[in-house]
Amino acid sequence: MYFDLNVPIPPPSGSLGSTHTQSNKGKGKQVQPSHSATFTPAQLAAIEARIDLLVHLGYSVLAFNQLVKTKVEPKTFINTLDPLLRQVKKRLGIIYLKRLTILLDEDSEKGFGLTNAQSNLFSPYDIVALAPTTETSFSLACLTHTQPSPLSAHVISVPLDVPRHPFRMKHTMVRTALRNGAVFEIPYASALDSATKRNWWAAAREVVRVTKGKGLIVTCGGLDVADLRSPKDIGNLITFLGLAQNLAHDTATTTPKSLVLRAQTRKTYRALFSEPKVVIPGCSAVESAEPGSAVERKLLGEGLVEAAPAEGAVEALEGRKKKRVRDGVELADSSTTEGSRKKRKGKKQGKID
Repeated sequence: MYFDLNVPIPPPSGSLGSTHTQSNKGKGKQVQPSHSATFTPAQLAAIEARIDLLVHLGYSVLAFNQLVKTKVEPKTFINTLDPLLRQVKKRLGIIYLKRLTILLDEDSEKGFGLTNAQSNLFSPYDIVALAPTTETSFSLACLTHTQPSPLSAHVISVPLDVPRHPFRMKHTMVRTALRNGAVFEIPYASALDSATKRNWWAAAREVVRVTKGKGLIVTCGGLDVADLRSPKDIGNLITFLGLAQNLAHDTATTTPKSLVLRAQTRKTYRALFSEPKVVIPGCSAVESAEPGSAVERKLLGEGLVEAAPAEGAVEALEGRKKKRVRDGVELADSSTTEGSRKKRKGKKQGKID
């Protein structure tokens, strides 16, 4: 099972429900943005073609990525992936996920909407990713937003196509992020572009060096269909960054799988569990069943519950245990007395000699 956790989705052409009210004085009010988006038939056809190609290449789990470049606010934020998944054709054996990537720049260092008061905006997404562009935002993403919480981010995507890396990746920050369960993303689309491939190779080697090959995922991240490659080709490409063959294979299989499972803990991060109860269809719970009831007899017949011994049998078992203990004590006493007799007999023979 191969994963591609970065299938970029272009912004929709328009939104439904936009209202433009006019007052009595003839002055129009500001247009209120709607919380629903629509995709044109051309956009849907392009997305369907991209999914078909990814399935043909061997990918089984696809994560549609929505990029947000501004601060997340309830009045302006629109979830574009929920209406898209309702329009995308279902395919057998293919899993669709929803990913939200927040761009962290100088304007969003003081706060970009990841607060508990707005957790309902992030709960529909399966994966939350952060794309820091400054040293302050990178430190904030690694040390703060990777801790377990309803808003924890599990993917950190560093820019790899810029001429010079905007910040220095310190080992302490990277180790903290990896310890908290975050992974670092390497999009390979920039490696196929002649204008950015030189910068990509230098920055990608730095990411592999700092992480020591651990906690890495490789995704496409490109809007052009011509940039898509099969998982085997990507594994061969990543080996040139200094990764071993098994670690390069894990970047598209094992590591993304553990990431998806770990990302589900955003909803149950407090680890609250309820007491399990075995319930038989058509009957009440087992705990409420009385001894000798129909539920208990059914469980006994299926071998799910052991039969309780009768009172007479319990007394007989206790009597046998006591007898075994008494016999063991008598055997121990007899062995000690015989040993002492032999020692005395040996001492007497030695004196006679």
